[in-house]
Amino acid sequence: MSDNKKMCSSGIGGQAVLEGIMMKNKNHYAVAVRKPNKEIEIDIQEYNSIAAKNKIFSLPFIRGVFSFVDSLIVGMKTLTYSASFFEDEEGEAEAEESAFEKWLTEKFGDKLESVIMFCTVAFSIVFSVVLFMMLPLFVADTMKKFIPFITEQHVPAIEGVVKMIIFIMYIYLISFMPDIKRTYMYHGAEHKCINCIETGKVLNVENVRSSSRFHKRCGTSFLLIVMVISIIFFMCIRSDNTLIKYLLRLVLVPVIAGISYEFIRLAGSTDNKIVGLLSKPGLWLQRITTCEPDDSMIEVAIAAVEAVFDWKKYLEENGVSGIESESGK
Repeated sequence: MSDNKKMCSSGIGGQAVLEGIMMKNKNHYAVAVRKPNKEIEIDIQEYNSIAAKNKIFSLPFIRGVFSFVDSLIVGMKTLTYSASFFEDEEGEAEAEESAFEKWLTEKFGDKLESVIMFCTVAFSIVFSVVLFMMLPLFVADTMKKFIPFITEQHVPAIEGVVKMIIFIMYIYLISFMPDIKRTYMYHGAEHKCINCIETGKVLNVENVRSSSRFHKRCGTSFLLIVMVISIIFFMCIRSDNTLIKYLLRLVLVPVIAGISYEFIRLAGSTDNKIVGLLSKPGLWLQRITTCEPDDSMIEVAIAAVEAVFDWKKYLEENGVSGIESESGK
């Protein structure tokens, strides 16, 4: 089966972490990390989605907001886990706990990790809103003040252009950092594994290597769709009041995220030509956020998949035969 003939969505998703990959399937996720000694360490955890706690949270256009928060929480946990293998590699003594750290430990006790996680996720959301929502509007408003021929009607268009420039330049510039470059390679391995399975191939290094590193359900595509939908929204919803304009950018974030999530969900489960065409910009952007992995990275990706997903059963359910003989088992 070729890469152009995709089966039904496997439902698995993932994320690249430090020298590893996280793969999530339903309520379980696995983090596979290539440790400094070159061994692969796998950690399997259960995570109950926020959306699953209330039926209202699972409704279309609402579930996207909670899914985004879920991905941030799991993402932070897995990044922290992967980073733990590379801390203090030279065996240096840990620095003495500061007075502030002691106060935090005494204040929150066993809940300290949860508090730190909440603060980190909250900061990530605020940082993203300020950088990609508020800053572009500020730049557009500033240009209106100092450039005579720019009027209020031009502000949404300028804001949209600035927003896209900031977003694309951000992911492009960080790609030059060595650690990020390797993370982008693991990101490519993650996509290749999922594409390998969803195109009906046996999951092995050779098949993964030949699979595409681009996938329509990617988080990069989601973020780009968020950018595009926000531009459309604010070109249609306008106000001359500066305070209201900034409040709208804040209040409508959940709405934009919800719509974007539904599009990415649809894109990952249909071969509709119109949806495919609309997905092209996100796939193009993945040329920056994914790189071709080496075989050792592919091995890590396969380990993460197999820890939480029965790919053989999935292929059999989709009519793929000869799995045992092809896999060499």
